[in-house]
Amino acid sequence: MMKPIQRTCVAGAGAIGSLFAGHLADVAVSTVLTRRKDHAERLNEHGLKISGKSERHARILASTDPAALGDVDLVIIATKAGAVEETARSMAGHFPNAMMMTVQNGLGLEDIVAQYGDWPIISAVTFMSGNRRSDMHVEYELDTATWMGPWAGRPADDDRIRAVCALIEKSGLKAQAFPDLLPAQWSKLIFNAAINSISAVSDLPHVRAYTAVEHVEDLGRTVRAMMEEGKAIAAAMGIELYEDPWEMNLKATRHGRTGSEDYAHAPSMLEDVRAHRPTEIDWITGAIVRSARDVGMPAPINEALYRLVKAREASWKFDNHNHRTG
Repeated sequence: MMKPIQRTCVAGAGAIGSLFAGHLADVAVSTVLTRRKDHAERLNEHGLKISGKSERHARILASTDPAALGDVDLVIIATKAGAVEETARSMAGHFPNAMMMTVQNGLGLEDIVAQYGDWPIISAVTFMSGNRRSDMHVEYELDTATWMGPWAGRPADDDRIRAVCALIEKSGLKAQAFPDLLPAQWSKLIFNAAINSISAVSDLPHVRAYTAVEHVEDLGRTVRAMMEEGKAIAAAMGIELYEDPWEMNLKATRHGRTGSEDYAHAPSMLEDVRAHRPTEIDWITGAIVRSARDVGMPAPINEALYRLVKAREASWKFDNHNHRTG
């Protein structure tokens, strides 16, 4: 008989990590691995408040040291893609009985985690979102599902994946398990590559303009063309998408996420650009570019957006200098 999931750890307490940790505290012992000591101290002293789509105040055990959290049954790695390696390295030698679940945007993070331990790994992508009001408070904004499935390199077995899915649903969040996550993972990858890359370059949040295609100047034409390019690459790899990325874009508008110009959702890469933080471009659009090369296909639109975001990152070092010509 499979051991029940009684103790969980969320590595990374940003908006997504906090939503997982705050909800899981209702159904398991919820611990959090933080990067900053003062963040852990605040969570231990004040707990974690969730508002918005759900309301709760959870007691949390937090630390910067995995050894202080004891053994756990499930670790959800909820950091940004660029922090996954540092996080996995810090957990090496810890949590010997745990499953690891990655929930980053993009592809290839499971390979990094696998280098630092022999944990079974669940691949996952999440569509929920929230606004981080403080170290101890997150507003739950978009209550859509987390999709999960076995990572081919070292999969968790189906029963354990279903148990994780059931636990997350019991906590009040939405989840769906797949026998093969790649079709769903690629659906979100193509969607994210277009929306995140274009927002990072244009400084335009995900609003209705991303779906407009009537006129030659409409942004939706570029969004759709970029998605069609990604779909062709997935097809060449033998991946039949779970959901059409363009329909995902339209659905977001119809469901009110971007339907009002008064509510403009800032994709994660746009938030990174505005804060002058490294983006996840290498794991999202970069993954599509690399996959296109693997199958011998051109990807001019994805390549162009990939290079433009990299150029945007490179531009930050010049922000504090005045350059004059003439």
